[in-house]
Amino acid sequence: MADITRASTPTVERGRDPRTGHVTCTFAVTPRERVDEALGAASAAARAVGSTRPTTRARWLHGIADALEEPDTADDLVAVADRETALGPARLAAELARTAGQLRFYADVASEGSYLGVTIDRATAAGPDLARTRIPLGPVAVFGASNFPLAFGVLGNDTASALAAGCPVVVKGHPAHPALSARLAQLATRVLERAGAPAGAFALVTGFDSGTVLVRSPHISAVAFTGSQKGGQHLWRLANERDVVIPVFAEMGTVNPVVLTPAGAARKAEVAAGFVDSFTGGAGQFCTKPGLLFAPSGSEFAADAARALGSCAPRAWCLTEQIAASAATGVTELVEAGATVVSQVAGPAHGWSVASTLLAAPIGAVRPGSRLLDECFGPVALVVEYDDMPELLTVMTGLQGALAACVMSGGERDPDVGPLLEAVTPLVGRVVVDGWPTGVATAWGQQHGGPWPATTVPASTSIGAAALDRFTRPVTYQGAPDAALPPPVQSGNPWSLPRRVDGVVEAGGR
Repeated sequence: MADITRASTPTVERGRDPRTGHVTCTFAVTPRERVDEALGAASAAARAVGSTRPTTRARWLHGIADALEEPDTADDLVAVADRETALGPARLAAELARTAGQLRFYADVASEGSYLGVTIDRATAAGPDLARTRIPLGPVAVFGASNFPLAFGVLGNDTASALAAGCPVVVKGHPAHPALSARLAQLATRVLERAGAPAGAFALVTGFDSGTVLVRSPHISAVAFTGSQKGGQHLWRLANERDVVIPVFAEMGTVNPVVLTPAGAARKAEVAAGFVDSFTGGAGQFCTKPGLLFAPSGSEFAADAARALGSCAPRAWCLTEQIAASAATGVTELVEAGATVVSQVAGPAHGWSVASTLLAAPIGAVRPGSRLLDECFGPVALVVEYDDMPELLTVMTGLQGALAACVMSGGERDPDVGPLLEAVTPLVGRVVVDGWPTGVATAWGQQHGGPWPATTVPASTSIGAAALDRFTRPVTYQGAPDAALPPPVQSGNPWSLPRRVDGVVEAGGR
């Protein structure tokens, strides 16, 4: 990820091809006065966007999704993205389709309406009339990620869920793909204008200093960030230094642990192949990459994983020069902390690449504060052997919070699955049994978050229907006349929302 804690910024952002490091485009960063204009417009639009019927906002998002998938547009976006990320046309075409699907999903969540949690208790002798709903927070500053330039970029999960929830969005474009960011912003602006959305509902700004301005601006009501711990914590601190503190929903990188049970070791070759594919996929640049695997002592799992790694073709390029350098440095630091390199496969011979690296360490070295428990962003993973379940469970209490954890079992009757689920549940936002964490479905039941330092708000998710909750807050009205109430809690239910009235759920209708 780009280092957003630098002291200054250049006046231009240059797109570069990770395959060669060559400059592909140059863009001037947004001047301060234009940033202020975008913020003022977002603030002016907040009431209109928030009071727009959810089904209308849904049409905006469906319109953007449709525009993304127009054949000529899609081909152009994939080509531009590939020049700046080297992720390849096939991967980027799939990600573009995913991005369009996300936009439609959040649109449908807004239309369905249950995210507002409308609850009405009519007055009785025992209590007053109460009407509870959720209202939009206001303008949201979105900081996109480098590793998913479409799905977590300018029109990614954060932007889509914030607009669906009724909040204007000001996106700080990622410097690793400035041309793609500009294309996406132009598309969204055109679609929203044609759909009649309020001016100021969406804007893109660029430049390091612009990000600081966004977080400190009194016009911004919340921040959504996807990236490194360093970057996310920097924004979180800035927001907490404000006179009026605002929430920062930062999804940050962590080590996602995997446990191979003694019974699961019977299929260790299969697990090893899946582990290697998961931690090297996308050059290890997924936030859900499994970075630490616990295997039973004597299973020789590391040897199986080394064989699987040795059969891999060289993995792709890193997204930025900094990511490649940090991954190489991270391997050195892991070795200094007590790990041993088991196997390495060199990346491409040119450009921003790093060797895919498998390491092993004794379980005694895995203790709180050790570098072994910190993420190494890239195709790097560590294997640790445990003697018995009590030893493993003791060590796991010292792990950091993470986005996901996996238990690779010997089947439904494996006696260790239950205790392990109990052990990992306090540590993560998603528990996967006999599967891998890379790949996160955009669905009603999804949770993509976790305890600190995986996220700054453990109860939130950046993917799934509950992602809208981040950008709303509950308000209860007591004794207010019906005509003065917001539409979700008016007696006639003008937005046709599902509601709970006097304890009974009433289905809405679109």
